[in-house]
Amino acid sequence: MDLYAVIMAGGVGSRFWPRSREKKPKQLLKIFGERTMIQNSVARLNGLIPSENILIITNKLQRDEIVEQLPELDPANIIDEPQGRNTAACIGLASLIISRKSPDAVSLVLPADHLISEEDNFRNTLKKSAELAVKTKGLVTIGIRPSRPETGYGYIQVGEKVVDNGFFRVNSFAEKPNYATAVRFLESGDFYWNSGMFIWRVEDILNEMKIYLSEHYSSLAQLKGNPGEDSFRKSMEQIYNEVKSISIDYGVMEKSRKVYLTLADFNWSDVGSWEEVYQKSDKDERGNVVVGNVYSDMTNDSYIFSPNKFAAAIGLENVIIINTEDALLVCRRDQSQDVKKVVDHLKHKQMTEYL
Repeated sequence: MDLYAVIMAGGVGSRFWPRSREKKPKQLLKIFGERTMIQNSVARLNGLIPSENILIITNKLQRDEIVEQLPELDPANIIDEPQGRNTAACIGLASLIISRKSPDAVSLVLPADHLISEEDNFRNTLKKSAELAVKTKGLVTIGIRPSRPETGYGYIQVGEKVVDNGFFRVNSFAEKPNYATAVRFLESGDFYWNSGMFIWRVEDILNEMKIYLSEHYSSLAQLKGNPGEDSFRKSMEQIYNEVKSISIDYGVMEKSRKVYLTLADFNWSDVGSWEEVYQKSDKDERGNVVVGNVYSDMTNDSYIFSPNKFAAAIGLENVIIINTEDALLVCRRDQSQDVKKVVDHLKHKQMTEYL
């Protein structure tokens, strides 16, 4: 089985402002440990996929930093899209590139900014999913067993179990729910968190795009040349001017009749907010996570990041403080999902120096 990996690394990480910026978003930061999130995403594929079979799809602003962070990859495999067109275009582009090299290849499509432990289990799950994709000629996604009524994730509803080792047919996809709906999903027992990871034969995903996203497929089929060549760049720019912005979930997965779910056998988080970082970090005796030169007094259950400037926090509880060279964020932990509103405000006011 010829395995490839496609790592999607074009996001801006607006919920991680002010650390996350357009040129250096969440996936390019050291959030946990000494490696960036994209470096971890590539490293956990060691022993499963050779480096020459790993493609990174990103954008112009981030490509140079990714090339620098991932010297083990051929720079030609780090492809910057002319403009953001959501995941359908990204996945279609990568699938077409891979199919020209290896028509029977199986592609593992993975986000660049997830936190995953138990990496042996992760690789085993990918291998089992690839075998299922070959056997069924289906589209396989990885579901996470929900531990709480989470409103920040999409959900997948499963039907009948296909085989005994955690494979199900998929009945439906659900967008991020409100709290009451999330509780119902959890109580039903047949909904799983949508991890945003996909496994399929490139021939099969392209065939499904031909059916459900025919305009995308027709445009992408016009791609000329190979990554790194001028003809490739020119034709990609023309294609991206034509295709609409749509997610692979909405464009294909919600419509296809050949979707399967593998149940994850590893710890996972999409680290979608500063609250998630707090939850996943080691805490001191007062429940605080402190990074940098910080004085705290009567402060509990908080995340304080101030590596380059002295900071003091007195009499606070359940707050997030992110103190960078040019910006400061202070918010309640339970409102950390709303940090993206700051980015929207900066865009509206054209305060691009802070983006």
